[in-house]
Amino acid sequence: MASQNFIDRIRVFCRSGHGGAGSAHLRHEKFIPKGGPDGGDGGKGGDVIMVGNKNKWTLLHLQYCKHVVAKNGEAGGRQRSQGAKGEDSIIEVPLGTVAINEETGEQIGEITEDGQTLVLKQGGRGGLGNWNFRSPTQQTPRFSQPGELGAEGWVVLELKTFADVGLIGFPNAGKSTLLSQVSNAKPKIADYPFTTLVPELGIVSYRDGLSFVMADIPGIIVDAHAGRGIGLRFLRHTERNSILLFLVAADSDDIETDYNTLCNEIRLYKPELLEKRKALAISKVDLIDQECREQIAQKLELDLPFVFISAITGEGLMSLKDLLWKLLHEDEK
Repeated sequence: MASQNFIDRIRVFCRSGHGGAGSAHLRHEKFIPKGGPDGGDGGKGGDVIMVGNKNKWTLLHLQYCKHVVAKNGEAGGRQRSQGAKGEDSIIEVPLGTVAINEETGEQIGEITEDGQTLVLKQGGRGGLGNWNFRSPTQQTPRFSQPGELGAEGWVVLELKTFADVGLIGFPNAGKSTLLSQVSNAKPKIADYPFTTLVPELGIVSYRDGLSFVMADIPGIIVDAHAGRGIGLRFLRHTERNSILLFLVAADSDDIETDYNTLCNEIRLYKPELLEKRKALAISKVDLIDQECREQIAQKLELDLPFVFISAITGEGLMSLKDLLWKLLHEDEK
């Protein structure tokens, strides 16, 4: 997933269609001098609708589509004919997209399934024709109702990546290397921080043809919850993960402190995220000897499962897959 092609937040100005005006037409036919009212109702204005599309993975296609406008409803006609409904305007988005009213900050809704729809702006109702206003005391109303105005405003669309497992770690912890070894993903890998600038998704093959999805979340830094770096943009993508897999390098000065720091950033961003299932992978074990591994294992006092791995040599990767698969299917027992 190239960073220049991945956009996970965008603003769109949406305007729904106005309702069509009702007709004040009076029936005129030969030999019927007082035909009475026969004006039809106006058509409803078109809606602005967001639709989920499983084949899309970014909001890039909306980058240059800043205004989305639905069609107005048509006016009512004679012989009580109703005006045509205004054409809806459709916005296709990836699964995991959340719509937020920019003015109020309130969430309008979210798309989680293919084909799911969400109305962002409701079209105006069509006006009533004069046929609806006839009465015993007013048999020939010469007025009708105008159509209702459509709604308009800025909507913020945010994409939160869907994945079974989210990789959490500091920059340059080896997350991209791990993802490239256990899945079909080919993320950019380099020996400097912030190589990964957007979430990378990969399908991890498991035993007997089974698989699950893993996401490499760009490296979290201290004070990411407060927006440092691209903090909030990174952390947003952890919300859709079933399992949080923390990755800390074996040559870290203090593995437990690093893990607690990562947890703290998530807690300060959204505490309920830490209620998800968690696991710890201690990476780059090819850099330390067996004695160091034993010392690390004895020293750790964490209430979560952990495994030693090396994405370079492949050591522990199958054990990691077994652990993640077990956590993913704990509720099925």
